[in-house]
Amino acid sequence: MASSRWDLPIHTNALISSASTGPDDMRTFLVIIDESEEATAALRYAARRAAAVGGAVHLLALVPQQNFSAFGAVQATIEAEARDRAEMLAHGVAGNLLAESGIMPTISVKIGMGQKIVSEFLAEHQEVAALVLAAAKGGSPGPLVTHFSSAAGGLPCPLYIIPDDYDEAANTLLA
Repeated sequence: MASSRWDLPIHTNALISSASTGPDDMRTFLVIIDESEEATAALRYAARRAAAVGGAVHLLALVPQQNFSAFGAVQATIEAEARDRAEMLAHGVAGNLLAESGIMPTISVKIGMGQKIVSEFLAEHQEVAALVLAAAKGGSPGPLVTHFSSAAGGLPCPLYIIPDDYDEAANTLLA
């Protein structure tokens, strides 16, 4: 894997040590990223919260697993291209986050079913202080919000659901 100009740590479907990375066990805000406006709202909120508490942001990019193809090489190519797109997106988002808030996020890219990956990630990473998701406007809030809000009582950390058009500057209840 080529290194990027940001030299961000990338973990692709690998076991990541859940041990503390710092002396004070920084609060880590986990944000699921994709190309949606909701992901941008969640990231913006998580970055501001992390900055306010001296915490960290972990970006988790999900790559849907492709349905089985009789032509394994075709399936592998499709998954590799999707993983590359997710990594490029994550690096772009990370660069913006660093420029705007000074926070260098950690990035993970995982292939599979979103709800299962996020659940497993939370179980393996006790440093995650909150799962930050954003709800879509109108209709359904989105599959991850729907799933995790119904299972919020069993999560190992708090769940923050941010409205898509949330304006933190207008909200004084951030602390």
